[in-house]
Amino acid sequence: MAANLPSSGNILRNLVVAVVAIALTVAVFFGLRTQSATPSLASLAQTATPYELAQTNDKPTLLEFYADWCTSCQAMAPEMADLRQTYGDRVNFVMLNIDNDKWLPEMLEYRVDGIPHFVYFDQGHTPIATAIGEQPRTILADNLDALIASAPLPHVQTLGRASEIPTDPLSRRAVIDDPRAHGSQVVN
Repeated sequence: MAANLPSSGNILRNLVVAVVAIALTVAVFFGLRTQSATPSLASLAQTATPYELAQTNDKPTLLEFYADWCTSCQAMAPEMADLRQTYGDRVNFVMLNIDNDKWLPEMLEYRVDGIPHFVYFDQGHTPIATAIGEQPRTILADNLDALIASAPLPHVQTLGRASEIPTDPLSRRAVIDDPRAHGSQVVN
């Protein structure tokens, strides 16, 4: 009859396994819940200031031309979300998707040929500077501080890594699948 009774060693081992399993489950659950989610371009665009509103209110504006397929735009999304959190009460953050033909007149007006393409507007809605390609957060923050203070921007016409925009609007979607298309153009 003694063979059917579990030994104290087996009971202790099973108890330790159960406690460790519960602890790991709790740790994974809370670990997944506390991870910060990277903002998507779609969520940033959805909560951005509408272009028409930015043209009529008295705030300076940072206009960003972007596309969902643009890896440089995606890489900058966390910094842009952080800047919007810091400066959003004093600066309009506007995002225009170049894949939406509605924004073609603005793309032509501001000569958008690579993305991300940023245009800085003063309080009077006059464009005063541009930046093309990935920009360090510090450069954007310096320019936003100057924009708010109505001072000259310290970083004007900066160039960073950009995605070329195909001239044929129908071929834009083909760029998504071609990793060589991002930054592979040689400019003479």
